[in-house]
Amino acid sequence: MAGPTELAGGGVKETAAEEEPRVLEPGAAPFGNFPHYSRFHPPEQRLRLLPPELLRQLFPQSPKNEPILGLDVGCNSGDLSVALYKHFLSLPDGETCSDASRELRLLCCDIDPVLVKRAKKECPFPDALTFITLDFMNQRTRKVLLSSFLSQFGRSVFDIGFCMSITMWIHLNHGDHGLWEFLAHLSSLCRYLLVEPQPWKCYRAAARRLRKLGLHDFDHFHSLAIRGDMTNQIVQILTQDHGMELICCFGNTSWDRSLLFFRAKQTTETHPIPESLIEKGKEAGNRLRFQRQ
Repeated sequence: MAGPTELAGGGVKETAAEEEPRVLEPGAAPFGNFPHYSRFHPPEQRLRLLPPELLRQLFPQSPKNEPILGLDVGCNSGDLSVALYKHFLSLPDGETCSDASRELRLLCCDIDPVLVKRAKKECPFPDALTFITLDFMNQRTRKVLLSSFLSQFGRSVFDIGFCMSITMWIHLNHGDHGLWEFLAHLSSLCRYLLVEPQPWKCYRAAARRLRKLGLHDFDHFHSLAIRGDMTNQIVQILTQDHGMELICCFGNTSWDRSLLFFRAKQTTETHPIPESLIEKGKEAGNRLRFQRQ
């Protein structure tokens, strides 16, 4: 796959090669950039666990009518991004234009320019969802592009970040320190975080798929010290190292991944966490066992 050409200011220009259709073998997507990800992990499996009123409860409309700002890291071709947008605003199927963009704006990024191009083309809410090509681990480009978006609204951080089945790909490609840095960046950028970590069995499956295709193994797979119960590992890093607190686990998807909801401890709360959410967190906490090390 041809890579993007970097422009001044951190933007990217899509090359002609990206116009060509691609067919990737399962496993030949070393950054998790599967062409048809939603076919085997449909958005509905996550949405059924998330209360649709969540964002409106956390962020009641301000007198200035400022929108809620969300960051979706690793958005792939945008299917889940669009589904989250519709879910949290309770938009009916088939609706393609709405004043709802005044309530919620999402910046959605992915490392794969082909997937981002598809997301832009197929997005039914172009005024509310902005798709950009971004390697989130590139500090300079990340700062330029994210700051540019936030400055449009006079903000310095996002209200909420979505990190759905991305942590494993960061970990495999950037190692233990890369995972730690990734979570540090996210926690510094977002007041709330919804994280869906991949379990360790997915790491083994990803490495096995590469080997079957005769490709090079992930550079860091065999040297990772952070391993085992990855849900617990992610919770520990975010809460002990990066100033977040775990509010609740919304439950597990049908493919056995937990949806973890965090809040930055320094977040100034003008409205308390809804009691229903606290109770849901307590119930989920009885199912989620964290072994502190």
